[in-house]
Amino acid sequence: MFKFRKLRFLRTPKNIIGWLLYSYCPWIMTKKYRQEICYLLLTRTPLDLNNPKTFNEKLQWLKVYDRNPLYTKLVDKYLVKDWVADKIGEKYIIPTLAMYKEPNEIDLSKLPDQFVLKCNHDSGSVIICKDKSSFDINSARVKLAKSLKFDTYAFCGEWAYKNVPRCIIAEKYMEEKGQTDLMDYKLFCFNGEPRILYMSRDHAQNCTTDFFDMDFNPIPMRMQAPNSETPPAKPKQFEELKMLASILSQGIPQVRVDFYVINEQIYFGEMTFYHCGGMVPVQPYEWNLKMGEMIKLPNKK
Repeated sequence: MFKFRKLRFLRTPKNIIGWLLYSYCPWIMTKKYRQEICYLLLTRTPLDLNNPKTFNEKLQWLKVYDRNPLYTKLVDKYLVKDWVADKIGEKYIIPTLAMYKEPNEIDLSKLPDQFVLKCNHDSGSVIICKDKSSFDINSARVKLAKSLKFDTYAFCGEWAYKNVPRCIIAEKYMEEKGQTDLMDYKLFCFNGEPRILYMSRDHAQNCTTDFFDMDFNPIPMRMQAPNSETPPAKPKQFEELKMLASILSQGIPQVRVDFYVINEQIYFGEMTFYHCGGMVPVQPYEWNLKMGEMIKLPNKK
């Protein structure tokens, strides 16, 4: 799973043994030890699950100890829609056109000229069709078949995905007038309280991300992509976005609730429990600590 060169970051016999177990027989490791080794391999930083302080460290703690069975439904992009519609209303849901167990079931004749295909259990399998007459269905099937095999839980311990029954969904193609890429409005929520808005055009060629507090003041923080040279404008629906995120995140220690605003209508995107797997640096480091302070860890389960 990991290249041998990563061994140079493993300074002790315990970690070398852990790397070997993680790579070849992870099922015999304790969940705590498994996550410590995974974090070390992917971030090159030791993990202390007994006293986590940063945002990323606490996400690892939640993977190991916060195993609410509801999370399995909430990360399932197919099943979560009914749950969200029951909480905030059907008008916020992007329509599902079809569901398939495997790629060969996809029947283009039964889909509209424009649509979106994606797996229900990952974040990288989105395929957009803007013109069915020129759509390469064979290439799409190959990509989707590969994505169906990807195991998010096995890769970096994102427990909520472990028992998701995998499938492919076709959704209505959504387009904002005058824009080639949709803006994502992602709210980091802590026990039902939105604290940080993260705005990004994730599928843009030159992706940028910007962070704001709940008064829409810019936060000097970045994670993966750089900040915009000119920060985006405050969305007209900002208060409604906060209200909806609060409803959907009630009773959950930490979750990112994502939305789109398309032609002034809000649509639910997804719920993300482990932002970037908790493996991406939060810069400056003080914000990794500040976001960590926002997470009040529940009792171990």
